[in-house]
Amino acid sequence: MTPADGRRGYEDPISPTADGRLRREGPAAGGRLGRKGPMSPADGRLGHEGLAAMVAGRRVWLCDLDGTLVDSAPVHAAAFRAAIGELAPSALGSFRYDAHAGATTREVVAGLGVGGDVAERLVRRKQRLYREYVEAGRVASFPGAGRLLDRLTSGGRTAYLVTSGSRGSVERVLAACSLGGYFSGVLTGDDAPSGKPDPAFYRHACERWSVDPDDAVALEDSEHGVASAVGAGLVTLQVNAAEPAAGATQVRDLDEIVDFLGRGVNGSE
Repeated sequence: MTPADGRRGYEDPISPTADGRLRREGPAAGGRLGRKGPMSPADGRLGHEGLAAMVAGRRVWLCDLDGTLVDSAPVHAAAFRAAIGELAPSALGSFRYDAHAGATTREVVAGLGVGGDVAERLVRRKQRLYREYVEAGRVASFPGAGRLLDRLTSGGRTAYLVTSGSRGSVERVLAACSLGGYFSGVLTGDDAPSGKPDPAFYRHACERWSVDPDDAVALEDSEHGVASAVGAGLVTLQVNAAEPAAGATQVRDLDEIVDFLGRGVNGSE
């Protein structure tokens, strides 16, 4: 959420494909972490039984969007770079999207050192470009996103979306990726006074929906997102990340979560 429109804990070079879509190059472009099979304690991660025991009895899942459920980081990065190139070209050379993953668009722009009318125009231009890219089909859900949300909701759990993204961008992504119907509520960067990594963002979500943190699991990808969730006292799973963030339990990908939930260890299936 974006997240808002920023996320992910990495940024690989972006290049256009023959059909005009954006392609991320580098290690993150394929296989994510280059691993197969369940994680084990030997590599610093919990196995399926340990993961299932960690979330056992927790009926609410608070899910991030960008970089967690949808592969939007290359598109956010491209929109930022295009907008900065147009309106604040002197800031383009030092801009690295991965340093801002999880922050709102407005917070990212503030960090560029531009202000006044230019800053506001930059926010609007970036959001407009990103939404155009989404509508052009350049953002797709990660493998397992639909399966995970279906597993959660069909198994008696409640899923909420907690993203730093702007509401206009989030609504377009949910529609484009057919994910909107799974969530009982959506909190965006437009709905809270501060975004991630501030723990107040997740606290606001819990207060809004009367969620007890002891009954909830947060699902995140970026360091900013993890810091916000962990700071709010939430058990936090981190996916799609090359390096673990402090306080989170790292999981390879969304399909691994589907696998351990499907074992029924947590007593819901």
